[in-house]
Amino acid sequence: MPPVPTDTAAPQPPDAPRRDAAATTAAAAAAPAGSGSGGAEGTEPPTAGEERTVTAPLVRPPGPPKEAVPERETWTRQMDFIMSCVGFAVGLGNVWRFPYLCYKNGGGVFLIPYLLIVFVGGIPIFFLEVALGQFMKQGGIAAWNIAPLFKGLGLASMVIVFFCNSYYIMILVWGLFYLVHSLTNTLPWATCGHSWNTEQCTELFNPDLCHNVSTNATAITWTSNFSCTDMSNKRSPVIEFWENKVLRLSGGLSEPGEMNWQMIICLVTTWIVVYFCIWKGVKSTGKIVYFTALFPYVVLILLLFHGVTLPGALGGIIYYLKPDWSKLVEAQVWIDAGTQVFFSYAIGLGALTALGSYNRFHNNCYRDAYILAVINSCTSFFAGFVVFSVLGFMASEQGVDISMVAESGPGLAFIAYPKAVTLMPLSPLWATLFFVMLLVLGLDSQFVGVEGFITGILDLFPQPGAGSLRRELTAALCCIVCCLIDLSMVTQGGMYVFQLFDNYSASGITLLWQAFWECVVIAWVYGADRFMDDVARMIGYRPLPVMKWCWAVVTPLVCVGIFVFHVVNYKPLTYNKTYVYPWWGEAIGWVLALSSMLCIPCTVIYKLLRCKGSLRERWQLLTTPIWGQHHLEYLTPEAEAKLLAPEPPKEKATLFETVI
Repeated sequence: MPPVPTDTAAPQPPDAPRRDAAATTAAAAAAPAGSGSGGAEGTEPPTAGEERTVTAPLVRPPGPPKEAVPERETWTRQMDFIMSCVGFAVGLGNVWRFPYLCYKNGGGVFLIPYLLIVFVGGIPIFFLEVALGQFMKQGGIAAWNIAPLFKGLGLASMVIVFFCNSYYIMILVWGLFYLVHSLTNTLPWATCGHSWNTEQCTELFNPDLCHNVSTNATAITWTSNFSCTDMSNKRSPVIEFWENKVLRLSGGLSEPGEMNWQMIICLVTTWIVVYFCIWKGVKSTGKIVYFTALFPYVVLILLLFHGVTLPGALGGIIYYLKPDWSKLVEAQVWIDAGTQVFFSYAIGLGALTALGSYNRFHNNCYRDAYILAVINSCTSFFAGFVVFSVLGFMASEQGVDISMVAESGPGLAFIAYPKAVTLMPLSPLWATLFFVMLLVLGLDSQFVGVEGFITGILDLFPQPGAGSLRRELTAALCCIVCCLIDLSMVTQGGMYVFQLFDNYSASGITLLWQAFWECVVIAWVYGADRFMDDVARMIGYRPLPVMKWCWAVVTPLVCVGIFVFHVVNYKPLTYNKTYVYPWWGEAIGWVLALSSMLCIPCTVIYKLLRCKGSLRERWQLLTTPIWGQHHLEYLTPEAEAKLLAPEPPKEKATLFETVI
């Protein structure tokens, strides 16, 4: 642990509230312990340039004392918090998005912009959200009582995480459907001839074999009269299983079609599992995440050991890491790196703040932030070897370039990888392992996201003594509402609805907007030095000064740069590069995006208009933190004195003791 540096006094506003007599007396009594250097008396006020910690006075709100709030629930073990953050932040994006971006943007060269943005954007905001929750002991909404005027940040994060909870679970639903169909001797997406297949279905996609086949392919009973010239009209059984069996895809957003009863069963089953993972709070969640966070690593290691033994695997890995230094001058590479960092670190959703609020007050969240960042980024890099060893094998088997089989997102999970396992021996076994990993990897992200949302709602309407029944009912209501929204995604037009949510409700634009305002409010409204002092009160020392400068300057600039790039390069939403969404579909998407983004300015305007006094007085009142009960214990002058390093003996006392 680094030595305790001397804190710099945070500037106090000229019209700050006066201390009452008791607070002034207590502060004066504790002044000798808190002074870093001064006169022999130790009770003189500090000079303007003197470096020492100044504790902001805690003023109890006027009026009769409120009912005592019970002590907030905490993690049973601190490792529960680490595992929960790993489970939430390390998700499907690490496995199906990062490897593709790495290959697409110059191989190993992509790690340079990625790691740079991790240190100037990912870690600072990740640490800010966790530290804010731990310091305020509140969820995603009430934590912004640190600057009540900007409580809209909490509302925005709740809107984003609600939308995210609603559509993200569909990936688990599809994964469960695939898992059930993997428990067979022959994978149903490996061959044609099923009820969902069309006349264009073909299992032959190797160009070498294609050139050796006559126009009448008598050796292949499931098709006839085709040659290589019309191979472009043929469809893989994997794609037909995905579109015709799983999605039952309609012609567009305007054609919702019928509901898929098999998908409804999978949907309800998944939500029941999520509910019973979080209904009892962090005590139960903290135990479940040990399995859901660690098991995917076991499967990834097994898949890697198997993948590297396959023919063509080495070529896939080389393709994944082969550096292309010219990519560094392309803006898109840096934008992809920034977007991936903000996605994979789960920033702006309020769930990290909720998880941090269950920490003990003196937990070293600064150390935890770096540990979790290393785990997150290393998982992304490691998953690339797993994915591209299999894609290299598939490209080798089909005789095509790896760029023809490389996919990202659902295309990797439900098309590319299922196609790859059909070419392996014991394909049902590897398919089962892969989809179990997919389910577990997404499940902990899902139920921790729901936990964050429920925590924010319960903290917004505190009712001391309500008991656990209130939490269980709130969790049930949340799951039921999200499940009802998901019914629109198990129709024949459900994939179009899913893509609307994915591209707008929790998109890069909304997360960047959220992250920008979080940094601005903490660094410029509350005060970066002041928040660094608060962190020092919790962990016993101040973080590196670079963290403060990231909050104040670097990270907001990164967010603005990527945000502007997204807006300037906006293109109409399409599905599979063929279907273009109608104007009213995009309008629905922008409503989803603006429903969270407008929470921040609308709340600021509403609070300023409702408050009385001059604009300066309103600002002063609405930016004064609302402290909780625990602050009265931890932020008193007596508690401050215990946290500071003992003052060295003064020269006069040393000389006197020597004489004696």
